[in-house]
Amino acid sequence: MKKMIVSLALFCLASCFLCACGKETPLLATEDYILDAESGSTSRGVKVGDDAEAFLAAYQDDMMFSAIGEGEAQTDYQFLPVEEIPFDTATSIILPTFFIDGLPVDMDQFCEDNEIEKADILSYLTDASYLAKHKVIYRYLVFTWKSGVITDIRSESMDYNQDASYYEAN
Repeated sequence: MKKMIVSLALFCLASCFLCACGKETPLLATEDYILDAESGSTSRGVKVGDDAEAFLAAYQDDMMFSAIGEGEAQTDYQFLPVEEIPFDTATSIILPTFFIDGLPVDMDQFCEDNEIEKADILSYLTDASYLAKHKVIYRYLVFTWKSGVITDIRSESMDYNQDASYYEAN
């Protein structure tokens, strides 16, 4: 299931890059993906039980994906403007960032610098020759919502140098 969620989130991330030309989105730093074990909160102070107001105060300017549905059925991830996210329904929100050699990467700039199309970004990042020279990690926060409050927060990552085979075309 985790592989499917990550795959769908990556697909949505690539789709968002295709649709978000010209829009600058702040990049989350590595520290933004740390969850405090004692308080159960993110580095920006958001925790289980918080409402949309607290979440938006911390993350409204960051790139988000939303999935509508219950539990395992939450697989239809899509980019939604913040004002369209249905916080009062069962939904998940993902905040993703690619890190290359330890630094967060603006995908628009990355594609321009490397003269590649955005649709080719995943194959480029998972190519063995690229991974031989660079450390590529995809980090994401997942916020699960129900009835207007956060019910779960997870911080996960995919180290492409170790796990890229999950995304090879069949």
